[in-house]
Amino acid sequence: MKKSICFLLLTLGIVSLGYSQVVNDEITLFQAKFGMEKKQLVEAVMDLSASAAPGFWMVYQQYEERRQLLARERILLINEYLVHYDAIDNEKADFLSKALLKNTAARNKLHTQYYKKFKKVVAPREAAKFLQLDNYIHSTLRTLVLQELPFIDEFQE
Repeated sequence: MKKSICFLLLTLGIVSLGYSQVVNDEITLFQAKFGMEKKQLVEAVMDLSASAAPGFWMVYQQYEERRQLLARERILLINEYLVHYDAIDNEKADFLSKALLKNTAARNKLHTQYYKKFKKVVAPREAAKFLQLDNYIHSTLRTLVLQELPFIDEFQE
């Protein structure tokens, strides 16, 4: 299963986002395509009963709307890093670091909030299963992107 998830993520062209000039329309298109693929994956992994599915998908939709806002913010921060890569000074490095830490904290807070909401519509085991899957997807994406991003000063002479 994990291999098919990795393959799915790679086929979405995620790595190419790291070096492209990301604009809001491109992010929106990417998130729409990724959102459809992710929903199919979640549907297959969760394998919800007919009685649990409606409540789960309602909460999932709310969660995804909020998660996508955070993902958009993170993509824009990565793009800002790449645009300013050749001239990252202490001020820019501090700004980007703080913004990424804030984004990560907001994502963790979102998981905490929505774990409670998911538990109201599905059993805690199913809510945990969703968080496990969502964390796996996020970690895989993050790793793929980080592997493509240059370290500060990596290409400096």
